[in-house]
Amino acid sequence: MKTSRALFFLLVLCLGISKAQENKSSEYYGHSLNAGIGYSYYRYVGYSVPVWRADYEFQIDHHLTVAPLVAMYSYKGDYVWGDESSNEFRAYDYEETVIPVALKVTRYFDDLLFACANKWDIYASGSLGYILRKRTWEPGYTGRKDIEPGTGPMYLDFHVGTEYHLTKTLGLQLDLSTGMTTLGLAFHL
Repeated sequence: MKTSRALFFLLVLCLGISKAQENKSSEYYGHSLNAGIGYSYYRYVGYSVPVWRADYEFQIDHHLTVAPLVAMYSYKGDYVWGDESSNEFRAYDYEETVIPVALKVTRYFDDLLFACANKWDIYASGSLGYILRKRTWEPGYTGRKDIEPGTGPMYLDFHVGTEYHLTKTLGLQLDLSTGMTTLGLAFHL
């Protein structure tokens, strides 16, 4: 009960402070280069793989930006293949590199959530694009090259995140999404 009262008091305090500091939407969200590293869970691999991502935001409305986005992750796996007539099978190694290229649309909710300080940005976004893949097999493998259908060529991802402004031109950003989670830097140009 004490916790809920404290949370309610904090919420009321934040609302009061934000109303008192209201600056008639002077914050600008565009011209921001965001780069991050983190982990992606590639569904049929079965484990998380390291990923990097970058996007550059252009402001198209007061709380709305659009950004070309590129990400990349790579993983190694193996596939058992052989000659059925001689009943000789063995595991062959391969490496796959995945590069999603997309357009990310972001809506900032600072005005709706009444953030306690001007140093925080809170957002939700969606990305839609295409996935480029390259798979390399170990020498000697002559079987089927496309062993897993993967997620297909379409890239669709939903994000929620926050940015803490360290300075006017540099921020620390956490981006959580259905495909990858990254921690990175935002450079406001």
